[in-house]
Amino acid sequence: MLEHDAGTVPAAALQRTALLTERCLYTGQGWTEAEDALRTAEAVARSDDERGAAASERGHLAYASTLLAVRDRADEASVALSRSAALLAPASPARPLLDFRRGLIAQNIAESPQAARAAFRRAHAGAANLGDELLLSSTWRHLAALALREGELAEARHGFAESLRIREELGFLVGTAPALISLAEAEDEPQAARLRAEAGRLFRLLGGVPTWLAPYLGPPAQRTAEAS
Repeated sequence: MLEHDAGTVPAAALQRTALLTERCLYTGQGWTEAEDALRTAEAVARSDDERGAAASERGHLAYASTLLAVRDRADEASVALSRSAALLAPASPARPLLDFRRGLIAQNIAESPQAARAAFRRAHAGAANLGDELLLSSTWRHLAALALREGELAEARHGFAESLRIREELGFLVGTAPALISLAEAEDEPQAARLRAEAGRLFRLLGGVPTWLAPYLGPPAQRTAEAS
């Protein structure tokens, strides 16, 4: 391997793992390929930050498997994210994403809204400092979902609207339909129906992706779609 290529290999392996895990999360398919990519990322990691980032990816893949009821890997997810936290430097640019993922575990698996809110707020502040708009779109949405559960409608609407605005500006189509559904949960009719209809059109345009969104496209759902 050429010397100048050495530093790019772990980053490329991590990026591939992240993309394949997102495909699993949105389509429910490709688990074996994602696992193979993850093992490669772990094998080529050299520094603590690289190993910490790989552990974060393992935690996220295990979380996705648990959330979509493919296989219960909740313990693996928690252990991997804790390992990531121990390895990453305090100022590592990977920390905001790690905080967000720990918030997902707290919110959707551990059912600990207080821990989730604290993690999402750390992730939100870190994403703002880094200028990571895509991550901000997710932290806005999940903080808004917690506000909605507490009956804070104005705060929820604001957060969901910010998330939707960012995703539309970024052209993040696969994440726009979930953002529309989330905002609909906090709006009154007929605005909520218009948002759900728009989400349905986008969902069909993308060939039924994300797959887990389908139950939210009919009558108002019992809870906000929170997978990502």
